[in-house]
Amino acid sequence: MAEARMSALFEGRSPSVIRMAQIRFDERQDDTEAINVAIGNIQLPMYPAMIERMFNLDAADSPFKDGVVKYSATSGTSECIDAFMNVIASSGFDVSSLHGHITEGGTQAMELLISGVCGPGGSGEKPLMLIDAAYTNYKTLCQRLDRDICSITRLLGDDGKFSLPSIEEIEKVIVENDPGALVVIPFDNPTGQYYDRAAMVELAKLAVKHNIWLVSDEAYRELYYIEGGNDESCTSIWGLTNADVPGIEGRRMSVETTSKVWNACGLRIGALITDNEVFNRQAIAEHTVSLCSSVIGMHIFGAVAHEDHSTLQAWYRKQRNYYREMLFSFSSSMKDALPDVVVSSPDAAIYSVIDIKNLVDDKFSALDFVMWCASEGSVEVDGKKLTVLTAPMAGFYNVPEGAPNPGRTQLRVAYVVTPEDMARIPTTFARLLRKYLDQ
Repeated sequence: MAEARMSALFEGRSPSVIRMAQIRFDERQDDTEAINVAIGNIQLPMYPAMIERMFNLDAADSPFKDGVVKYSATSGTSECIDAFMNVIASSGFDVSSLHGHITEGGTQAMELLISGVCGPGGSGEKPLMLIDAAYTNYKTLCQRLDRDICSITRLLGDDGKFSLPSIEEIEKVIVENDPGALVVIPFDNPTGQYYDRAAMVELAKLAVKHNIWLVSDEAYRELYYIEGGNDESCTSIWGLTNADVPGIEGRRMSVETTSKVWNACGLRIGALITDNEVFNRQAIAEHTVSLCSSVIGMHIFGAVAHEDHSTLQAWYRKQRNYYREMLFSFSSSMKDALPDVVVSSPDAAIYSVIDIKNLVDDKFSALDFVMWCASEGSVEVDGKKLTVLTAPMAGFYNVPEGAPNPGRTQLRVAYVVTPEDMARIPTTFARLLRKYLDQ
């Protein structure tokens, strides 16, 4: 009897590069412990007002006090939408013309925007344009939705800086591929690059000139770090108006989430925000197939709608100070542990890219090294067998089959474990690498 067949998508699907190390490590049978910095799974307490709501779901004013958990409207609760608007406004941006609805994490917002502005369909075969290295979910969601991708690649210099290609190079890719939208991550995952306002303005001008949407993934908004401890004005797509770039209004959208700045990864609440009322209405129509997002999650984050801006700004500063110290300390310690290693400049978000291109030969594969660390690699540290789980960067680049991949020697590290565990990684990682290369 013939076996039931899966789709080609399922037959060819591999786990996400940010999850595969944990999956492989879970199959181990020995007593090795892992420091898992492969995925941005923040393990800090949520914002205080959110914690209070979580622990008081049966309060007299709670919608769940009687044990009833109903659907909300597909657009989400008005309070949760107001919470996201309050967050954007707290960073100094005008929200009076913005529309939005609540999604199941930032990932569903990505899926909806790709469905809404990229082909196939009435809009033609319009791909999504990414600036590589780019967050892997955009690539994976395009595969799921049968949408194409076009991209332009950033390179990591020996000075640790990811530099944007020239505007002329970016425009050439736009002209050649006619994308439906350009995705920008101002506080970048995975590179940690910080897009200043001038860069955002230039990209917005291209979006207007070539009649495409400008999508800003703002999951890490307010998480930016300047050497010496001085902060700059927060960058956002919502800081760009027709006064800065005539015609930009009406083609802006942002991906929002509670996962990162609010330390609520498992809450799975996000939002798709836009200044285009028609797009917002159609995005909600498309979302109706999912009925609604988590009403308990919306209730918990809805507490932020009632917080004043000065209190929210104090929270942002607290998060920045926490990550800044770890980022700069880790970068310095990694260079001490592995001379000639390249570590990306800790400018924004909660990630560093480690490039060991100066330490390995042309046959080295970061993916193979990651899977070795997960499946069998270990070194003894303080009497314990220890390994480190990272994310191989090759999956963050969209390069043609057979073409050189800058991520071949690169790994992404997420600052999601305790400062004490982060401090253990450089020496542990260096010992694991030497052990692997000596095989």
